[in-house]
Amino acid sequence: MELNNLKDIKDNIEGIVLSKRETSKKLLNEIIDSFPLQIKTLIEQNFEHKRIPKEYLFSSILFAFSNAGGLAYSLTSMNYTNYPNLFLVIIGSRGDTKSAPMDIATNPLNYYDNERYNEYRVACDQENDPNNKPIRKRLLIQNASIESMKYEHSKNPYSIGIYYDEFMYVFDKMSNSKSPDGADLRSFLLSCFNNGFIDISRRTTDNFRMEQTFVTLLGSVQTQFTSKLFANGNLESGLIDRILFTPKLTSNPKLSKVKINKSVLDSYNILINNLLSSRNETENFSEVKSIELKLQQEAEQKIYDYTQKLIDLQEKSDEIIKAYLAKLMIYVHKLTLLVHLINNSQNSNFESSIEPKSVDIAIKICGFYFNNFQIILEENCKSEEKKINVDDMIKMAMKNNGQQKDVVAITGLNKSTISRRWGDILSNQQLATSTKNIETSNENNP
Repeated sequence: MELNNLKDIKDNIEGIVLSKRETSKKLLNEIIDSFPLQIKTLIEQNFEHKRIPKEYLFSSILFAFSNAGGLAYSLTSMNYTNYPNLFLVIIGSRGDTKSAPMDIATNPLNYYDNERYNEYRVACDQENDPNNKPIRKRLLIQNASIESMKYEHSKNPYSIGIYYDEFMYVFDKMSNSKSPDGADLRSFLLSCFNNGFIDISRRTTDNFRMEQTFVTLLGSVQTQFTSKLFANGNLESGLIDRILFTPKLTSNPKLSKVKINKSVLDSYNILINNLLSSRNETENFSEVKSIELKLQQEAEQKIYDYTQKLIDLQEKSDEIIKAYLAKLMIYVHKLTLLVHLINNSQNSNFESSIEPKSVDIAIKICGFYFNNFQIILEENCKSEEKKINVDDMIKMAMKNNGQQKDVVAITGLNKSTISRRWGDILSNQQLATSTKNIETSNENNP
């Protein structure tokens, strides 16, 4: 590893000393400190007084700003044009307060959708021509079918936020080879990540084509189901590589009686609404579909240098990590643009050139999510290895006339766990022996 300056040396030492979870927490705090005070206050107040994990609310806030920006702003760098859409998944156990941060962050988006729905109902009541049905404008769709996602996005082409309080059943569907909807949904998400086109032809519904898409995604998954995320094609298709994972990193065991001041949420809502107002002007009144923002020269160089570092890291990484690093090369563009929009949401100075500090923050966010991915990967692999090793240990004990207490002593697992696995393996062996005896008897008595 080449160490060019004191910062490289410091980062290298911390990388050796700190665990991956500690590193993610360190990066998280640095990122939060770099955001507008309104966002930092919202995260800190909800952590202190509602015990909401900082990382959950942080990821949910990125989703909200991503949806608010939509296709209104783009960034062209290194011959690629990108938009600020993200695929985010929060991971935690039951009772880890996964839903509350998602609701808090999307509050202004829900308010916007409520207003647009009321306008839609009024327009429907006033429209007498059944062939001229009003369009319902919206930002969020929740727990929707694939057909509904595509249809709603066609009516809201600047962005659609797919929002799942419990995302596991979607992964189950995509992992089911017998589910045509699952394969269709996976294909849809893969296309939309790169803002590609979709072309829908159906006999029973309207046909439509979108030259460009903007889908941003937020969902939660329970920790015990994490291994299923990597199953049956989701890893091989590249879908997993596109997801920014957020495991639980922070916790606050102390209850608080303090009520969070309404102004904390109101101040955050103003930032989102500033971006929404700017986006609506571009969507409804501008002659151009998207405003292309310019990178300052130093900012462009930082993206180039970071991308080269990712390429160098790929050379010494396994295939799963290598694929994830490839998507970080895209995400550094998306996140640079998103950070710029977030940090300019106070004064609505969105069309200003993108400064180097926006790239620095985006690189930290990439590091945060890359670290999180490694945490998920390592913990998932350890779980699988542990199960395999225990089974092998039990089979070896049975073969050598060992007892359950011997396996307990070797593995360090509790007696009930070993007892259950011992019983399962013994039952399977007895069933296999019985089946073999029946087959042998049939062969001998034709």
